[in-house]
Amino acid sequence: MLVVKIGGDIIQSRMEESLLSDIRRIHESGGLILVHGGGDEVTRIAEMLGKEQRFIQSPSGIRSRYTDLETVQIYTMVMAGRVNKAVVRWLQSGGVPAVGLSGIDGALIRARRKKRLLIIDERGRKRIIEGGYTGKITEVERGLLDLLVENGYLPVVAPIAIGEEYEPLNVDSDRAAAHIAGAVGADRVIFLTDVQGVTLNGKLLERMTLKEAEEILPRMGAGMDKKVLASIEALKAGVKEAVICSGFLDEPITRAIEHKGGTVITLE
Repeated sequence: MLVVKIGGDIIQSRMEESLLSDIRRIHESGGLILVHGGGDEVTRIAEMLGKEQRFIQSPSGIRSRYTDLETVQIYTMVMAGRVNKAVVRWLQSGGVPAVGLSGIDGALIRARRKKRLLIIDERGRKRIIEGGYTGKITEVERGLLDLLVENGYLPVVAPIAIGEEYEPLNVDSDRAAAHIAGAVGADRVIFLTDVQGVTLNGKLLERMTLKEAEEILPRMGAGMDKKVLASIEALKAGVKEAVICSGFLDEPITRAIEHKGGTVITLE
C-alpha cells in the first residue's frame, strides 16, 4: 500500500498528463491512497467571502491556521467540495476510478477538538487561546479505505476530521496522510511538494534516519516542519519509509519510489 500527499500548489498548477499517467500507473499496479492539501485556496475563498484568515505559531515554531466556527465551515466547503472534486474530476478524465472523501465520511478520520492552544503572540510571548475547531487525530477507519482499494477505486481524501461531538475539525493534511499511512500499514508515504526536498544550510538532505529527522525538526522552516513531523509520525506508526520530494517533475511518484531525488527518511 502506498499513500501519497499532494500539496495545494501542485493541484493549482501541475495537474498535467505526466502526473496523471504516473498516478494511473501506480494505481493499476497496486493499492494507492491520495491525500490532498489546498490551504491557499481556502485562504483565497475565505478572503473573497470577507473572512480574514488568522495564522498562529506554536512554541515549537509550527505555523497553522486559526480555525473558528466560520472558518471551519469555509474550510470544509473548499476542501471537501471545490478542491476535492477538482482532483477527482481530473483523475476521472484520465481513466482513474477516483472516489472523493473527507475524514467526516464514514468517520474516516476521527479527532479530538483542541480546547486550548498555546501560541507565541506578536510580542513573542506564550499565550493560551481558545482552541477553535482544530483537531488532533485519534483514529483512522481503515475499513472504508480497504473496501474502496480492494474494489479497484482510488480514494482521494480531504483533510477534515470528525470530532467527538460530530463537529468538523481542521487537521493538517501532511499529518492526515501520515496517520492514514500508519493505519493501513503502508510501506511508504510520499509527500509531493513545491521544493526538491528537505534542505539544511542550502544543501539537500538526500537521506535521514528517524533520529536525525527528530534532531533537525526544530531547525525546519514553515511548511517543511510539518512534513518532517508527519514523516516522523508515519515511521513511528509502522510505515517503513517517508519521502519528501518535488511534485513538479515528470513522474514524481515513480521517481520517489526509485529514490531519484528528494529526501528519504527511514527508521535507521
